[in-house]
Amino acid sequence: MVRHTRPRKVIDISKRLPQRINLTYNGRQSPSFKILLHFFTITLMAIYLLGLAHAPTTAIRAAEHSDNEESREDLEEQLGQLEEQITEYQKTINDYRSQGITLNNEIRSLNAKIAKLNLQIKAVDLSMRKLEQEIDSTQNQISQTENKIDNHKESLVRTIRSLYEADSQSLIEVLIANDHLSDFFGDLNNIALIQQNLRIALNNVINLRQELLEQKEELSLERQDIENLKSYRLVQKRRVQSTKTTKNTLLKVTKGKESEYQKILKETKKTASQIRSQIFKLLGGGELTFEEAYQYARLAEQSTGIRASLILAVLDRESLFGKNVGQCNYKKAMHPTRDIPVFLKILKKLNIDPNSTIAKVSCPNRDGAYGGAMGPAQFIPATWKIYEDEIAQVTGNNPPSPWSNADAFVATSLYLQDSYNSSGCRNYAEKYKHIVSKLTLQERCSAAKYYAGRRWYTYRFIYGDPVVNRANEFQEDIDILN
Repeated sequence: MVRHTRPRKVIDISKRLPQRINLTYNGRQSPSFKILLHFFTITLMAIYLLGLAHAPTTAIRAAEHSDNEESREDLEEQLGQLEEQITEYQKTINDYRSQGITLNNEIRSLNAKIAKLNLQIKAVDLSMRKLEQEIDSTQNQISQTENKIDNHKESLVRTIRSLYEADSQSLIEVLIANDHLSDFFGDLNNIALIQQNLRIALNNVINLRQELLEQKEELSLERQDIENLKSYRLVQKRRVQSTKTTKNTLLKVTKGKESEYQKILKETKKTASQIRSQIFKLLGGGELTFEEAYQYARLAEQSTGIRASLILAVLDRESLFGKNVGQCNYKKAMHPTRDIPVFLKILKKLNIDPNSTIAKVSCPNRDGAYGGAMGPAQFIPATWKIYEDEIAQVTGNNPPSPWSNADAFVATSLYLQDSYNSSGCRNYAEKYKHIVSKLTLQERCSAAKYYAGRRWYTYRFIYGDPVVNRANEFQEDIDILN
């Protein structure tokens, strides 16, 4: 789900600029020429200052930027090495499972899992260090942009005010004040040039405002990533202890005997009837039995080729850390220009009251990043609109509804399909295919993209890996059903 920060109100001061500014000077004799020259100088200075604002202000800042880049590259290299090691352990786990379910293989698999979890914790620590550097860099950019705006908008407003106050003579008066017609047209050309340059300067300030909003949005997302990494690290530490306990308990109960282990497996193996009756909880979509959920996932799988178990796993996982609870009114949660108009159109077609309980959406985060995700699939309205026609073709529901389970399952599948086939996921899978299957890697990547979009790499293990593992568990249940 894509998140955005709330922008400040942007005041378009260019609207205050009069469309025609009349100033009079008659070449060498009129004192108005000095006024015109003065205004022209102020405007050029403002434009010059704005130009400087886009350049590095000091050599020290450039050096700091270079040091940060080197540090980030070093962290990236370390993360790449850890990625290889983590993936190697996953391969070891898969190898032991493929060799057969025995006590010895299970113990070895648990040991490999513990080692993998510890490496993931280390990778999280490195990722957090990298993100902290990025947050510092973004905060510096925000401060610089705010300073640029504060330093230059006052001089621009003064210039506009002065020009506006000087607009006291009509076009006829300007014509009469000039001895020669060529001087009159020269006046007009100079005034037009000032207006043009001033508007350019004003647009630069407005662009700086937009740049500031984008930087604040990025900062909010980076802070959110840090919080999620902290939560994930805590979860992984608990999993390490849980896995160690499982291993010790298994050895204690079986007393190291294969026969005892096989007896336990037989007793704990799920039956088809137990699997069918499992309750599958969907965020914003209520509850389904596993069999009902699987039927929706199969429909989606047939249209996209994304395996049903992965669709189930993503939908089961979409309440990551309990943040997307879908309890907010759209007015407080959604991006006002990108999502609210689309959201209202969706509801109008579905004949749903925007303020009703069913129309509740995910809430903004603590930093104010926009929420607004809808239903089980947790699509924001702008994304839902992209897939709306394709969803309708598969399910036959026209218009499709974000709160319909059938439509939500297909929407999830379509998004995963696009992510799975993206160049980012294909390149990622190609890089590590010598260790783990491309299917696993592309599924991990596509699941991470489902949650974090362009920030997927940070979430490949936080979100992507658990989703793929959950998908494999669902696959075992599906195989029993079939």
